[in-house]
Amino acid sequence: MKYIDEFRNKDIVNLLLKNINNISKKDVVLMEVCGGHTWAIQKFGIPSLLPENISLVSGPGCPVCVTSKKFIDHAVALSRVKDVIITTYGDLIRVPGSTSTLNEEKSKGADVRIVYSILDALKIAKENSTKKVVFLGVGFETTAPPSAAGIINAKVQNLKNFSLLSSHKIMPPAMGALIDEGVAINGYIAPGHVSVITGTEIYEPIPRNYGVGCVISGFEPVDILQSVYMLVKQFETQDFKVEIQYKRAVNPEGNIKAQQVMNEVFSLRDDWWRGLGTLPLSGLGVAENYSEFDAEIMIPVEVEETKEEKGCICGEILKGLKKPNQCKLFGTVCNSSNPVGACMVSHEGACNAYYRFNR
Repeated sequence: MKYIDEFRNKDIVNLLLKNINNISKKDVVLMEVCGGHTWAIQKFGIPSLLPENISLVSGPGCPVCVTSKKFIDHAVALSRVKDVIITTYGDLIRVPGSTSTLNEEKSKGADVRIVYSILDALKIAKENSTKKVVFLGVGFETTAPPSAAGIINAKVQNLKNFSLLSSHKIMPPAMGALIDEGVAINGYIAPGHVSVITGTEIYEPIPRNYGVGCVISGFEPVDILQSVYMLVKQFETQDFKVEIQYKRAVNPEGNIKAQQVMNEVFSLRDDWWRGLGTLPLSGLGVAENYSEFDAEIMIPVEVEETKEEKGCICGEILKGLKKPNQCKLFGTVCNSSNPVGACMVSHEGACNAYYRFNR
């Protein structure tokens, strides 16, 4: 199958491994910051193929995982409001808040519906004109443009009963913050899907300011191993830059139209990341010109005080400081059927990927 078989070719994999072994002399830590990469790396057993001096660690690349517990508490509070319909992607429904989940609220009678896109949420709003429909916007530069387009669509249709609760974030501030905090990172396997939208420019400050290379990678074994080779080569030669391995999908400029739509509807704001705390200008809030579609403004609620789960080390895992199997809850109290933390809930979470492929 084109674009699959050639990127899983055993001979190419072995050649890349030989090349990696030939050039890699020093200890090197490479971090992926994309949930899709987390999943693929564990699924294909990439770490077991690499020499011992190359460590792959997972960073804050899972959208659901980095979403604050306060956001979940806010969504739970909204679900308890009369005549409110919550629309959300499936992963988010099981993420624990301080005292409840959206799934638990649904079992108590709240109208919480899983949708596959914001267009589904708009349709629900159109069909339920006496209800207030809230779409939970979660994710990075990949999912922010569809959310933005949905809000523009709602304005065109004059859907006054539709709003968005935004937890959208942008990736570069987190990548810089990790290095600022002293996390040992010698190269970033940069996200493929995010980069389809953004292009390469957003990563340029990382090699320029920190001396850490970035390679935008695809998701198949050959993609990932070629990206590892490119990063190791940068590290060994001390020639740090932004490179594209995933050339079949990513161009340097990105998707200009998607960027324009996102910039029209959202404005940068400080936002909280699990494991990293509040990062300046790392979140996307609904812009003032579209404030009538901002659930924070249109449906004011009192949100309970945030309480973090004791024993869960999701924050340390998202910073690459710990592996999932170093958590005392992993695989026992916390598993894919009964997740304690967000990193186990989402299929893009490091704990979930480890639980499925690396126990």
